[in-house]
Amino acid sequence: MRYRTLGRTGIQVSPYALGTLMFATSVGNPDPQDSARILHKALDAGINLIDTADVYGDSEDVVGRALKGRRDQVVLATKFGLPMGEGPHQRGASRRRIMTAVENSLRRLGTDHIDLYQLQRPDPTTDIEETLSALTDLIRSGKVRAIGTSTMPASDLVEARWVAERRGLEPFRTEQPPYSLLDRGIEREVLPVAQRHGMGTLVWGPLGQGLLSGRVRRGEPNGLTRARFFRHLNDERRIDAVERFSALAEEASLPLTHLALAFAIAHPGVTSALVGPRTMAHLDDLLAGLDVTLSDDLLDRIDAIVPPGTDAGPLDQAYVPPPLQHQQLRRRPAGERSAA
Repeated sequence: MRYRTLGRTGIQVSPYALGTLMFATSVGNPDPQDSARILHKALDAGINLIDTADVYGDSEDVVGRALKGRRDQVVLATKFGLPMGEGPHQRGASRRRIMTAVENSLRRLGTDHIDLYQLQRPDPTTDIEETLSALTDLIRSGKVRAIGTSTMPASDLVEARWVAERRGLEPFRTEQPPYSLLDRGIEREVLPVAQRHGMGTLVWGPLGQGLLSGRVRRGEPNGLTRARFFRHLNDERRIDAVERFSALAEEASLPLTHLALAFAIAHPGVTSALVGPRTMAHLDDLLAGLDVTLSDDLLDRIDAIVPPGTDAGPLDQAYVPPPLQHQQLRRRPAGERSAA
């Protein structure tokens, strides 16, 4: 395993990171002991970055129990910010929310510190200075070693960096955006900004949320299309691209999963790609592709299918700013509008 430096933190991490959403017994593997075996096999293979989140059901509990006796071998990352309940203080990135969330994650994970604590989505209702101030206090207390973001627009990353420098606060050291053969929009701004500011980048969804698993075909039923966040699996633009990538992978004598993962970690701005196996067979397939590298010719042909900096259709889980979701935020009240 050739490890990579996580931004400017000095932390060494594997090019594959183990995402543990599928360790949640309610949505993924119902057997925590099997999930523990998957985690241990990943560690034995050299994967040392484990990523979870407070919103992933009981994933933090499962990970915490599985890491007993092996905690010092891993870079442990978790996330906060998405709703944990209906209450107004059970979401977001206020100081109150952060201080409660970190204590709960530490308890569930069974550890006294988190190596990387990440804001899972932007919180437009909270001043970024308050968020960074609270996170800085956690670093100074030793409960957190480094802080990061997930699915943060490039402009927000720049603003957060500016605020941290002006106020003497800890900056975000990492960003966790979506990135795959189908989702290359971050190449336009997010990756260049992360590289410019020395941020590590942990990309999620390198298998296109299942589309690049090799199990999805046009007109064929699959369990993924019924899932909550997978409406994009029916997007004809994405399915067209998958079929072309499938043909390319076959021509290159590679499984589609190996082509997809090798692509995700080939970009110089990407530190690690998160893989989220639900079963041991899934992990075995992913580990078999660890040493795959793509030739320039193959990368050129990938660019011809989904050009750099573009997405093959929208991704349901991508961050959408509130004004694009709620029309009342982009329209003045009727009484304040000027006559045309």
